[in-house]
Amino acid sequence: MIQNTAENTAPCATESAESTKKTALFPGTFDPFTIGHLSLVERGLQLVDEIIIAIGINPNKKTFFSLEQRMETISKLFEQNPRVSVQSYDSLTVDFARKTGARFILRGIRSVNDFEYEKNIADVNRKISGVETFVLFTEPEHTHISSSIVRELLAYGKSVEDFVPKEN
Repeated sequence: MIQNTAENTAPCATESAESTKKTALFPGTFDPFTIGHLSLVERGLQLVDEIIIAIGINPNKKTFFSLEQRMETISKLFEQNPRVSVQSYDSLTVDFARKTGARFILRGIRSVNDFEYEKNIADVNRKISGVETFVLFTEPEHTHISSSIVRELLAYGKSVEDFVPKEN
């Protein structure tokens, strides 16, 4: 489901249930969305009330699938789950998090290299916006899967059915 949410406002003593929702932004290019990404969303939903899968638009990045294809594919995966929405953005991730009311950023870590990169970004994001990042370690059976590897397999005409979610 593709949806837009209202601007973030400061909490007050008479907060509604909507404003106390724990919303996490799960940002990425998702070109394509893999079973590793799916696992992170499913596990993240155990920790927060809702997740916005946020597809970042980077004009300098050459993608295999169009933004529309990625949004449609991911939306179909979660069409039966009202706790997951899909949106795109072309700003700093923390600015988009604040715009959507997300108080958290969800990230996955596959390796030590990922940890160093994600820690630095999380520290800067927290410093400039107060938005917290939480990371989930990728399940061992998914650590070898990355969108870039899946794109390369697709470019050479190989099957990627073991690496991407099954269609509904």
